[in-house]
Amino acid sequence: MGQEIEVFDWTRILLGDEPPLFLLEIVFRTVVLYLYTLGLLRWLGSRTIGQLSTIEFLLVIALGPAVGNAMFYPDVPLVHAFLVITLVVAGNKALDLIIGHSPRSEQAIDGVPEEAVRGGVICNSFLKSRTLSAGELFQQLREKGISHLGEVANAYIETNGVVTVYRAKATQPGLPITPPWEIKMPEAVEQSEISDPQPVACKTCGTVVRATPELDHCSHCGDNEWVWAKI
Repeated sequence: MGQEIEVFDWTRILLGDEPPLFLLEIVFRTVVLYLYTLGLLRWLGSRTIGQLSTIEFLLVIALGPAVGNAMFYPDVPLVHAFLVITLVVAGNKALDLIIGHSPRSEQAIDGVPEEAVRGGVICNSFLKSRTLSAGELFQQLREKGISHLGEVANAYIETNGVVTVYRAKATQPGLPITPPWEIKMPEAVEQSEISDPQPVACKTCGTVVRATPELDHCSHCGDNEWVWAKI
């Protein structure tokens, strides 16, 4: 049986049973875990963060345990929680100040925007980086009313994972992304079906060419799967 808790034991509530030097250990633990978590967030990338910046997201997940544990667990003294909360908030404020004065620091902490689509074609740099999957990119494009890549002049993945889209002034044929491929895949092009030079799109990057019986690998990404483009 554990020791019976004395209700409203102010020494336990405020300071706990640890020696005062334990506060320095809390400082060390908080700093190490804060920096480690920041590194993991940068490694995971923008899709994990959603609408928040890296610093805002880190603040949320760091404050949660510090506040919650002190609320529910009688063996977590308030002074320890106050110290952790103060360190986390001060650390975030310091990072905000560093970011405000150093563009390089901002890029190192928050990352940089990435070009995903240019002229209706998915960029090779995006295909290689896989910041988002193609399905996730298409989902965000559909949320902005895009039905095929020919409607997109440029699309950028911001540092918080949100896709910013600029529509083309003149819509061109493009790779269809509606309905979602999980519901219905675009119609594949069969060489035997090619009778006239209709536009076809590379299934991987969206490059559009005119269909010919000699249709071969995509000149942009090297893939050889083609679907009928949406006009």
